[in-house]
Amino acid sequence: MSTRTPATASVFGAVHLGYIIIETNRFADWRRFGTDAIGMHHDALSPDLMRFRLDDQECRFLLRRGPAEDVVTTGWHIDDHTAFEQIEARIRAHGVPLSAGTDEEAELRGVERLLRFPGPKGITQEIYTTPRVSTAPLRMLASGFVTGDSGMGHVAITSTKPTEIRGYFATVFDARLTDRIDETISGVKLKIRFLRVNERHHSIAVAATAGLPLDPIRTRVQHLNIQAATLDDVAQSYQRVHELGFDMALSVGQHTNDRELSYYARTPSGFEWEVGWNPLVVDESTWEPSTHQGISVWGHLPVGRTIVDKLAQFRAGARSLTRSEDTVPALSGAGTADVRVSAPHRRRGRA
Repeated sequence: MSTRTPATASVFGAVHLGYIIIETNRFADWRRFGTDAIGMHHDALSPDLMRFRLDDQECRFLLRRGPAEDVVTTGWHIDDHTAFEQIEARIRAHGVPLSAGTDEEAELRGVERLLRFPGPKGITQEIYTTPRVSTAPLRMLASGFVTGDSGMGHVAITSTKPTEIRGYFATVFDARLTDRIDETISGVKLKIRFLRVNERHHSIAVAATAGLPLDPIRTRVQHLNIQAATLDDVAQSYQRVHELGFDMALSVGQHTNDRELSYYARTPSGFEWEVGWNPLVVDESTWEPSTHQGISVWGHLPVGRTIVDKLAQFRAGARSLTRSEDTVPALSGAGTADVRVSAPHRRRGRA
């Protein structure tokens, strides 16, 4: 019999980023971006629905027709029914409503069943236990992608209430702080905090402007990340993005904290898409949070950025002052404070 107790025992390590739902009207562009540029497997379901696969799971990205041009849902694979029920119990205990997905919704996501509940910035959160596996061979330009115990990548968001966002993911998934990056970009000081829910260095990154409650990003997410199987896959997809005429946001570079080598392309919906390789894996027995100055050891330089782009970002930041940001207060509570550590730049783990 399991020794876990409902709601209170930690579910850390039993949670993995499983799928993403994107709402867009730019289906033709997204198909070219996903298959011809990034190199994923594509399945057309209907004129209003399509999916991308990275591995044998039936769905990693579900795209549905609609006006948002944004990520609208993140789906989390929970290892077992005990952990699933713990998460369900703690959400109910905080008075937050949950709803069960229909059989049709579960089929579209390639899972047996799912529960849905509200998340920060209007991004719906979904949990499931059993993904459906496809026997159809993958038709991909990439040789493969790294998923498994680490999940399928990460999501990065910008927030005017980063303390509450961190509190939300700590409450729901027992997320742990991996490390911090302080960076100044175009005169704006950014504080980026990286949260993990398993061995992957981070499944959620939360960025905020220091001293100003501004959100310069129009979309709910700033970027999504997937991990390529080989360095050749990164290089070849980088070349395809250029050749096909998609915008490149940041050139190839290597991050200071997780040591991942990556680039950032701009998706047809406007948020960014990071393709990375070989990030370090956290060893829970030795890891200690640290603070890094700057996001990159080298590279990650802006590509084709104009004064028009900077003005648009400034306007987006100004507009954010007039709208409230939903953090789901019942689950974020007082939030998780940004506590400093005394040993900056200290990094432990295994590559």
